[in-house]
Amino acid sequence: MVSSDQLRDLLADTGAVVRESVRLSELTTLRVGGPALVAECGSTEALVATVRALDAAGVRVLLLAGGSNLLIDDAGFDGVVVRVGNAGVELGADSVLAEAGANWDEVVATTVAAGFGGLECLSGIPGSAGATPVQNVGAYGVEVAALLRRVRLLDRETGAARWAEPAELGFGYRTSVLKHRDDAVVLAVEFALDPTGASAPLRYGELAKVLGAGEGETRPAADVRTEVLRLRSGKGMVLDTADHDTWSAGSFFTNPVVSADRLPQVLAAIATHLGDAVKVPTYPAPEGTKLSAGWLIERAGFAKGFPDEQAAARLSTKHTLALTNRGTASAADIVALARTVRAGVLDRFGVTLEPEPVTVGLTL
Repeated sequence: MVSSDQLRDLLADTGAVVRESVRLSELTTLRVGGPALVAECGSTEALVATVRALDAAGVRVLLLAGGSNLLIDDAGFDGVVVRVGNAGVELGADSVLAEAGANWDEVVATTVAAGFGGLECLSGIPGSAGATPVQNVGAYGVEVAALLRRVRLLDRETGAARWAEPAELGFGYRTSVLKHRDDAVVLAVEFALDPTGASAPLRYGELAKVLGAGEGETRPAADVRTEVLRLRSGKGMVLDTADHDTWSAGSFFTNPVVSADRLPQVLAAIATHLGDAVKVPTYPAPEGTKLSAGWLIERAGFAKGFPDEQAAARLSTKHTLALTNRGTASAADIVALARTVRAGVLDRFGVTLEPEPVTVGLTL
């Protein structure tokens, strides 16, 4: 590892602002993570120049923007954390172009306030615009893949930047070819919008009901955004410094998709523990049948607030799918809780839950 002085010299002409011994817990929504040297990049030019310089010098890089989908080890990161801070947002006639570091909910709010529809169901999701295509962010029946027009990527092998089409990104449920790889950096994203101000078709029952809409109908985007924020807030899924239920990475586990050949076995295990009359929420998925991770967690014996009020890391008191930091938790505490919950669901129902956050320096 090169010294901090050498790194400062290396990055002197990139436009980055270098800070030493920054606690990464200050930069993530889970509020865990040890120290690292951070290079703050407030423009796309600085971001590109910084990544190119570090790659050319063989320095390890961790890209970090909103920090909402990261679980970082207590030991920190032995390299340079490049903070993605380019935050420009530009509206077109039927689209929005957002730089990677733009606050995602502010992007959504900007489009709705300007009279556009399309992104409103994705309101209240923490993090940056650049992270949304990486994990194909979705909520209330809408996914990024359905709205994305293109992504500007920096190829770290060649150093060149180019626009990529959605077809190149291999979108799946909460994933894309950009996830769990580091050879490309998202610089900007462009989304299609509805200039009439109508929302995306409403496909999530709870949301449609409160809006008095049938499945597939639309409503004014502003009305949908208001209800989405209300629903998310009730589940502790809108960031609030004073509310430890929001000190999380959002939904910690993805909803498991069970193949057709395994589904009877899983349903039989559920019936064994919960009775034949239990109604299991299921949803069709391309690879099989999607189950509700939160439903499985609760019925495996992990109630809201598990394990107790004294625990540093607990399930949210509002939403069992969120693992939360009650103010003093370490990354090790979060990992221990995740392992306990995952093992319990596997033991009871034979379903392995997959974590949604990207882990740095540790494994689950």
